[in-house]
Amino acid sequence: MSQPEVTAREARRVAEEARSSEFTQASFARELYLGRFRPEVLWPGAPAPTADPRAESFLTDLRDYLAEHVDGARIEAEDRIDDDVLAGLARIGAFGMTIPREYGGMALSHVEYNRALMLAGSANPSLGALLSAHQSIGVPEPVKVFGTPEQKEHYLRRCAEGAISAFLLTEPDVGSDPARLHASAARTPDGDYLIDGVKLWATNAVLAEVFVVMARVPPGEDGERGGITAFIVEADTPGITIERRNEFMGLRGLENAVVRFHQVRVPARNVVGAEGKGLKIALTTLNTGRLSIPALCVAGSKWSLTIARQWARERVQWGAPIGKHAAIAHQVAFIAATTYAQEAVVQLAAELADSESADIRIEAALAKLWCSEMAWQVADAMVQIRGGRGYETARSLAARGERAVPAEQLLRDLRINRIFEGSSEIMHLLIAREAVDEHLRVAGALIDPEADSAARTRAATDAAVFYAGWLPRLATGAGDLPGSFASYGPAAPALRYVERTSRRLARNTFYGMVRWQGGLEKRQGFLARVVDIGAELFAQTAVQAHAARTPEVGSRQRLADAFCRQSRVRVERLFRELWRNSDSGDEALAAQVLSGDFTWAEEGVLDPAAGTGPWIAPVTDGPSTAENLARRYRR
Repeated sequence: MSQPEVTAREARRVAEEARSSEFTQASFARELYLGRFRPEVLWPGAPAPTADPRAESFLTDLRDYLAEHVDGARIEAEDRIDDDVLAGLARIGAFGMTIPREYGGMALSHVEYNRALMLAGSANPSLGALLSAHQSIGVPEPVKVFGTPEQKEHYLRRCAEGAISAFLLTEPDVGSDPARLHASAARTPDGDYLIDGVKLWATNAVLAEVFVVMARVPPGEDGERGGITAFIVEADTPGITIERRNEFMGLRGLENAVVRFHQVRVPARNVVGAEGKGLKIALTTLNTGRLSIPALCVAGSKWSLTIARQWARERVQWGAPIGKHAAIAHQVAFIAATTYAQEAVVQLAAELADSESADIRIEAALAKLWCSEMAWQVADAMVQIRGGRGYETARSLAARGERAVPAEQLLRDLRINRIFEGSSEIMHLLIAREAVDEHLRVAGALIDPEADSAARTRAATDAAVFYAGWLPRLATGAGDLPGSFASYGPAAPALRYVERTSRRLARNTFYGMVRWQGGLEKRQGFLARVVDIGAELFAQTAVQAHAARTPEVGSRQRLADAFCRQSRVRVERLFRELWRNSDSGDEALAAQVLSGDFTWAEEGVLDPAAGTGPWIAPVTDGPSTAENLARRYRR
């Protein structure tokens, strides 16, 4: 089947149709980008919510099981998670963490679920990814939110008992652009569907008993809407082929596969939601996935902090522990402050999600973007502190009689989080679209080339009213007053900075819209910096709120304040680079590179296209599909 031809405008339209606005409480981050700082949305006013006794009991069981039965080094060496480990996790309920109790699950809140993922990720990141992919984006989440009572009773109960699931959206030519989705689901005369297509990077697919598959249903002759639709598909249905298990830089234990569908019959009762609702289901599901990835990032950062602290105290150079030298001390301070801030962002974003009334699209995307980027920097700093021992594998260290610290493995395992559930570049575009949503609502027709004169006239009137009331409020605010936010105690100075900086950010965003109008969407460097400033301000507020609710407020407040000082340096740099940067020149240069103008700069090494050279690995087939599946007790 030919790949659908889709224009950029059509792709945006498909994504826009899937956006939801069914919320009763405004987004903290959306308001922040508009210059409206509302710390009360994040501020606790009370100690952090406590898990119920059943959740705490499960978390204790999970911690004990992971400590006693999971060998992270073995997973890394064997490129797989042992079947006995999976069976044990099923026994304690780890595959039903987010499933309601009436279907046999643990019914953990987002906060509690994140704690569980941090534990699993610290045992081995592949294990954390398996559990997250199964219930954050696999069958449990879309069926729990959009499924029929019959689907919930059958599939949620199976998943809670240990039936592993997978989410199949990505295709070889389709990543973050769902308008180009190729997989098709043709209706049969008896009302069922026949799915054809190929899905790429399907996490858990080798193990899974059941899939959620996104496929395009053609419009029907009798007025059926068609469109991208979500289907529950049994993994043993005839016509499904697990073509190969993919291998990656990190997450060696990840059971990720290429899955081919050929005339796979799916009954109509297995449609989730309704025809044409698949993209909305996918994006809603990905919100949950984007909240789970930061939890795994925090696990990696906390582990990095422990290793960096220990090594910086133990390793002596030039007559003193290396942590006493300023160059290393700066890195230790960055690791400690950033780890604590990541924990705060994950905690506050999860609490907003648990409220179920707040619009968390931006918060989920910000948490995923910021934590994945900062966790990578934290791990990189930890490896640098370890020096050669950071680059050496744990197995090699053990063979030499040293402590087997898998520092380089963590760097490899964490790298995917900047790509999972939407790359950092896609997150920047998604958040930027949400950040300017109010501007597009009131003035979008003014910059829409297809808008008619009547629409432009209405937009001009709406824009005049909106900006007449909005712009003057950006001139001054509570952040300019020395005594403001006094009720927030020691957090007041940081909150004053965030308040006045949010107004500064809103002004700069408006200047960008005035300057580039309809061309703003192409100024991705500008928009990415706007997003990154907002992410830092969100993190500053979150870390202060997180510190304020803990009994040992002194040490936590010091760490929160240290993070805010570091974050301000990054914010001020980003503001400078909004208007003074090399973006235009870089984009022109990239166009010349892609056109072949600088191929001479590639000379002097063996040609990668020839399939030779030190960085080209020979292509070898791994275990056959039959062998790969035969070793799995679930298939």
